[in-house]
Amino acid sequence: MSSTDELSWFKSSYSGSEADNCVEVALRPEAVRIRDSKDKRIRPVVVAPAAWAAFTALAAGSSAED
Repeated sequence: MSSTDELSWFKSSYSGSEADNCVEVALRPEAVRIRDSKDKRIRPVVVAPAAWAAFTALAAGSSAED
């Protein structure tokens, strides 16, 4: 996929109502793209789906303990 405009981006349900200081994520079978919601012109970070799954599992575990 050549353009990030063709992706379906979403924000976390934990994002504030002000819609600032957030990241947006676009999930695809071959890759997960992550970008800054404030400046969408910056190229997104691209990670493997397995890496994203491991990150979100760790993040969910750490917030449950806090």
